[in-house]
Amino acid sequence: MMTTVVVLYYSRHGSTLSLARQIARGVNSIPDCEAMLRTVPEINSSGNNADDPFITIDELKNCDGLALGSPAWFGNMAAPLKHFWDQTTPLWLNGDLIDKPACVFTSSSTLHGGQETTQQTMMLPLLHHGMVVMGIPYSEPKLHTSETGGTPYGASHVSQMNSKLSEDESELARQLGKRLAKMARQLKNVSN
Repeated sequence: MMTTVVVLYYSRHGSTLSLARQIARGVNSIPDCEAMLRTVPEINSSGNNADDPFITIDELKNCDGLALGSPAWFGNMAAPLKHFWDQTTPLWLNGDLIDKPACVFTSSSTLHGGQETTQQTMMLPLLHHGMVVMGIPYSEPKLHTSETGGTPYGASHVSQMNSKLSEDESELARQLGKRLAKMARQLKNVSN
């Protein structure tokens, strides 16, 4: 049985999308695991000019794991992503996400753009939903050597007006995706 990991992101200029794709590559590299790339709409727009389909509540409910990504907006997750989470009360009431593994990722235009606080704000709804939140352990060598993005809270990218990820950022994102997929597969097998 296939393990499905939703990689849910909001991206305005492409940096967070680039991280999402690397996380998805990591997920897809694990046997019997597949990544489902999804995004959220702008709050004041009904059109879809996004690279990936919009997430549905049912897709979130039925996933086996979740990677959640947002650019750092004043040290917080972007409003469109927060708006989506504000609509997940029915999942919370039913406990649909309890014990599912999750991780977070972010991008900012500067090194001190609020990456870690953004990652922490994204963790809050996940914790309230009872999800098992994971980061990147220091056993990952690139976490020690990266001079741009990458935190123990999750994958990250410093764009400085460039959406291209560094090799360290790409590797850390892929490793986070692999770790999430392995945990999702393991937890799914235990519950079945």
